[in-house]
Amino acid sequence: MDTKVGVYICKGCDIGKSLDVEKLTEEITKDAAVCKSCDVLCTEEGVGVICDDIEKEGLNRVVVAACSGRVFPELFTFGKDILTDRVSLREYVVWTHEPNDEDTQVMAEDYIKMGIARVKSTEPPEPHIEETSKDILVVGGGMSGMTAAKAAADAGYKVHLVEKEPELGGWARKFSKTFPKQPPYDKLADSGLGELVTAVKNNENIIIHTETTIEKTSGQPGKFEVCLQNGSRETLNIGSIILASGWKPYEPDKLTKWGYGLLPDVVTNIQVEEMVQNGGIKRPSDGKPIESIVFLQCAGSRDEEHLPYCSAVCCRVSLKQVRYVREQYPDARIYVVYKDVRSPQQFESFYAAMQDDDGVFFTKGELAEVTKGSNGKLQIDVTETLLGEDIKIEADMVVLATGMVPTTKVDDEVATDNDNPETTEDSQTAVEDETTADGKKEAESAERGAHILNLTYRQGTDLPTLKYGFPDSHFICFPYETRRTGIYATGAVRAPMDISTAMHDAYGAAMKAIQAVEAVARGVAVHPRSGDASFPDFFLQRCTQCKRCTEECPFGTLDEDDKGTPLPNPFRCRRCGVCMGACPERIVSFKDYNVHMVSEMIKCISMPDEFEEKPRILAFVCENDAMPAVEMAALKRMKYNAMIRIIPLRCLGSLNTVWISDALASGFDGVILIGCKKGDDYQCHFIRGSELAAYRMDNVQEKLKQLVLEEERIEVHELAISDFEKIPKLFDDFLEVIDTVGPNPYKDM
Repeated sequence: MDTKVGVYICKGCDIGKSLDVEKLTEEITKDAAVCKSCDVLCTEEGVGVICDDIEKEGLNRVVVAACSGRVFPELFTFGKDILTDRVSLREYVVWTHEPNDEDTQVMAEDYIKMGIARVKSTEPPEPHIEETSKDILVVGGGMSGMTAAKAAADAGYKVHLVEKEPELGGWARKFSKTFPKQPPYDKLADSGLGELVTAVKNNENIIIHTETTIEKTSGQPGKFEVCLQNGSRETLNIGSIILASGWKPYEPDKLTKWGYGLLPDVVTNIQVEEMVQNGGIKRPSDGKPIESIVFLQCAGSRDEEHLPYCSAVCCRVSLKQVRYVREQYPDARIYVVYKDVRSPQQFESFYAAMQDDDGVFFTKGELAEVTKGSNGKLQIDVTETLLGEDIKIEADMVVLATGMVPTTKVDDEVATDNDNPETTEDSQTAVEDETTADGKKEAESAERGAHILNLTYRQGTDLPTLKYGFPDSHFICFPYETRRTGIYATGAVRAPMDISTAMHDAYGAAMKAIQAVEAVARGVAVHPRSGDASFPDFFLQRCTQCKRCTEECPFGTLDEDDKGTPLPNPFRCRRCGVCMGACPERIVSFKDYNVHMVSEMIKCISMPDEFEEKPRILAFVCENDAMPAVEMAALKRMKYNAMIRIIPLRCLGSLNTVWISDALASGFDGVILIGCKKGDDYQCHFIRGSELAAYRMDNVQEKLKQLVLEEERIEVHELAISDFEKIPKLFDDFLEVIDTVGPNPYKDM
């Protein structure tokens, strides 16, 4: 079907005051079947004009030249067969540049023509529809797992709850009491385990599998095939998965500095819980009652040699165990040596109640040594105390507040270099590949030894993790999501947390799992491009089996056959376009986002000759954080250079280097790439987009050498969404660089 484009220019929000809209309409009419202006498009009258033209003129493409597409996103939707593009005249042009200026007018023309090129070069996406399952699998029968299972079941979904132990409950079964739940927050409480177990067992939508592990998980969201092992094998068809496999204590055998393993009366907080459930707290060496006890906080935690992070709950666990000791031994002397006491929210009252006990002595300090004194008691040497002096404490027993380690963390004895913070998923040591009956390559282990889900993904048997072993996610915007679409982490496997927090956390994961099965059933994306119906198409006749798309996809979307040909799993796809950016043969495309589309947009941009002394800069900007930052700068009416032309990308990782080559070859004086920040303090929405874009610049540098162009003509930057104030200077600084290197010699060729 031929494309028929209608362009509609809004005059509101200062657009009509800043541009010659009549001249603009006259110019654009050359490229569109219909071009009209309206005083305010975002009204019933304005939208009505477009709807009437669609019916009367047979339009199948619409360009709305007004405000950002983030404003009224549903208002300008005209059905699945009408492709609409939003051109941000307000943010890109009139709010950020001088009104009624020649350069501002040319910029507006360029952006509208780019919008027309976009809709002419693309097609409306069609959702990928298959028969899918809406059943939800919860892995782990602790408090978070049971809560997630009950939440999903109460919403009407069938849930399979898998627990490797004979009984449900996880760690809560081993704890006599938990932190206070009621004001004034000074009394220990029951965990609520019994009531929750009963509710789960009585829920007709929950099928419980105890003493069961997962032998293999294959497929994709909506079509997961999960093979259970509990003496016999059972295969489930699953829509989405919630990983609630919990935590394990940090290995105390590594804490010899604290005396563990060397002195029998040095125990861990877990061992104290076991004592309370088995007759009470007694000195391990001889079973005698205790008269004094020391709690050493951060035993291995917040320590680069052990656990660099805080486990969030250890301080409160020690406060709870102080209460245990006081109830059993009213006259015992209790010491708590801490780096910092972290007892947030209402638990501050719990901390205060323990401080009110005259027999409890708190001091900030660093442990120097734990030894056995001549009288048989333990001697604890503490330095850097609040008193400014080193102190020695004699006690019958020492309790180490050991931290929490996620079950996804690989044990050191089976790990290779996987605990290195700089080690990425793709560079980690792989186990031997296997091939399935349909020719798909099975898992290269992303985390050797972490066999919980046993995924058959090319990129790993289990969830990729952060450097501390927690399943990777975008902790700012998508805390439950992992790099495996349709698989969500909750509870202490996601982050250190107490029982109450884990139970609340489980509701979020259950909601995400439900969203996933419903989105997959409709054939649309879940996050971050929620509702996106596009899917990548692979023109495999030209595939060279280079494996770049399968290796660079952050989400394990692609398997491959024994020749290296990609085998797409469409429901794993997040629609980032990283595969499109990776492909040197340009065989990957989306109906509404492809290499040809961006190339056509680039061609529409006006190119002044070198004698006009007006450089032309192309900016590829990530739509997730960098583009909102640009728009926030516009909201603040911050001005930047009119020589810039912006093309938003789904992700900087989707940038195909041919766009840069073509831009430079056609005369652009410089190209600037702006993506999400990466690193510990921030995260790319598509995990590796900014990283991959920077990596690909090596190829661009080679192209610059071929074209005999300066490497300064390309810059790559990262922005947080809050960095909007940096936008004008970023552009201006780059223009100064371009002014120094001079015009592109290809400008007039």
